[in-house]
Order: sequence, then structure tokens, then C-alpha cells
Amino acid sequence: MNSESLDKVKIIVSALEDKKGEDIRIIDISEISVLADFFVITNGTNKNQVQALADNVEEKLANDGIYPKNIEGYNSANWILFDYNDVLVHIFDKENREYYDLERMWRDGKIVEI
Repeated sequence: MNSESLDKVKIIVSALEDKKGEDIRIIDISEISVLADFFVITNGTNKNQVQALADNVEEKLANDGIYPKNIEGYNSANWILFDYNDVLVHIFDKENREYYDLERMWRDGKIVEI
């Protein structure tokens, strides 16, 4: 497990907890995918909270000089995806999180507790 990736995950989780992200899940996908080492998944209760979660993640990582390679879905805020190379952050609204159910889709990954 890459300690640099895990450090990034810890910052992300802290940023999500600050803004009351719901049911934060960390999935280690390093052994089953070349996409990334980790998925961090959470949801907010409305568009404003989803965007606030995203803003806080971006700000906290930027404070450490870590910037996303790509961000998708910010304006619609039903599923915001941050690509930090080794860590992918998925911030959903409740409805889309249930619909896409990434935890089930990536169930071969290992759930990580921080």
C-alpha cells in the first residue's frame, strides 16, 4: 500500500468529515485495477453540500500542494469526481450514490478504515 496515497486519503477523509459527508467509504482497489489505488466515496444531502464537500477536499489538498488531474460534474453536483491520479474521490448526492452503487460494483476491493 502506497503511504503517499494513504496520506492523501487521510486528508480527503478529514475534509469530508469537516463538511459532514455521509457514510464515507474508502476502497483499496490497488490489487484489482490500474485506475487508482483508492476510491473515496461519500454523499451530501443537497447540491450546496455536495459542492461544499468538493470545495473543501480541493482546498485541503491544495494546501499541501496536491492538485487534481481532473474534476468532473461540479456544476450539476449530482456526482463530482476528482482524479488525484492514485486516489479517485466520488462525491454524490444521495439519489445518484444509491443508483450507481460503486461499493457494490467494486466489492472485490478492500474496505479500508482510517
